[in-house]
Amino acid sequence: MSDWFSTLATGGELSRDAAAELQERGFVVLPGPVPSDLMERLANAYTTAVASAPADDVKIGSTSTRVTDLVNRGPDFDLVYIFPPLLEACCLVIGRPFKLSSFHARTVRPRMPAQDLHVDVKRESADWPLLGFILMVDEFRSDNGATRFVPGSHRWPGTPADSISDLRADDARQVLACGCAGSLVIFNGSVWHGHAANTSSSPRRSIQGAFVPRDGRAATDFAANMRPETRARLSPLARQVLAL
Repeated sequence: MSDWFSTLATGGELSRDAAAELQERGFVVLPGPVPSDLMERLANAYTTAVASAPADDVKIGSTSTRVTDLVNRGPDFDLVYIFPPLLEACCLVIGRPFKLSSFHARTVRPRMPAQDLHVDVKRESADWPLLGFILMVDEFRSDNGATRFVPGSHRWPGTPADSISDLRADDARQVLACGCAGSLVIFNGSVWHGHAANTSSSPRRSIQGAFVPRDGRAATDFAANMRPETRARLSPLARQVLAL
């Protein structure tokens, strides 16, 4: 086991209560890495990154719009994926050396229905276990598409599709992860989840990503896509997390 992983695993950055909630419920909401006085700057960086992204990096889904690879879109996003409590959560859930698999902007468009309940990775996958995270660029509310989770479902066999006929319908067991802008959701990729309906007239923005085992398949090949100016600014920890 590498030294950097051992150091992170014993860092004491994730509180006992947060760790217990992540293990028992499958998700936890924490204060995020961006100070409140810098959230406007982050939101502006988000807007710029989305507006300037080439078409190949933009994916328009049924309810949301995604822009991939925020690693290469400026230094304002760097502190998100190396946030110590997040990395310690990776150690807890993944249990061995890991790497960043994805890091993207995601905007749930106004007047959109709920996303299907799903898991991010199946247990038989080489990419399991997965640790996901969502940084709230906007406040997450019950009316604007806050992420819904089914607590404890990360310990259940199967996926939502195995037992639920209408995956977009509200589930009696679901809990909404609401919070102010800057809050961070950390979750086990096996927990049942999906964004709720955005019934508001405004988009709901977030920065999302996931970590997988070091020998798993990353969704984004950060090494292959790395710009020279990005590589030059990365800290030693960021290089480890990106498997460079």
